[in-house]
Amino acid sequence: MTQTPDTTAPLTIALASDHAAVALKAELVAYLAQLGHAPIDLGPADDSRVDYPDYGYKLAEAVASGVARFGVALCGSGIGISIAVNRHPALRCALVSEPLSAALAREHNNANAIAMGARLTGPDMAKACLDAFLSAEFGGGRHEGRVEKLSNPAF
Repeated sequence: MTQTPDTTAPLTIALASDHAAVALKAELVAYLAQLGHAPIDLGPADDSRVDYPDYGYKLAEAVASGVARFGVALCGSGIGISIAVNRHPALRCALVSEPLSAALAREHNNANAIAMGARLTGPDMAKACLDAFLSAEFGGGRHEGRVEKLSNPAF
């Protein structure tokens, strides 16, 4: 059975991006620290060109290994890095663009990471998405079996 984390305590949250989202990542790292959480910035450190899969894989490993409870993946559109994160069977990364989708990602899919596009989502909306994601809880029930199938596909 999938467990729902205690999101009332300070959380360790890994953040990673590509070059297009370095500025948004820095803003979200500062925001999470201001809220009392423990953000882990997995890079990159500047806006020099990098490949988003490298950083998506770092984020997936940090969450899957338990180094971080949740992950925030960022690139220009959010699409590429979300695909990279979801290559790891333990990750359920949802691409979100507004608070409702961020909350539903936790409530219905027990997402342990979210992805956003820095070219599509401004800092205030990204913070609102992060707040909604972190404050939502997995609903279990009818969603439980579906979430289990995501980690154990029957191809």
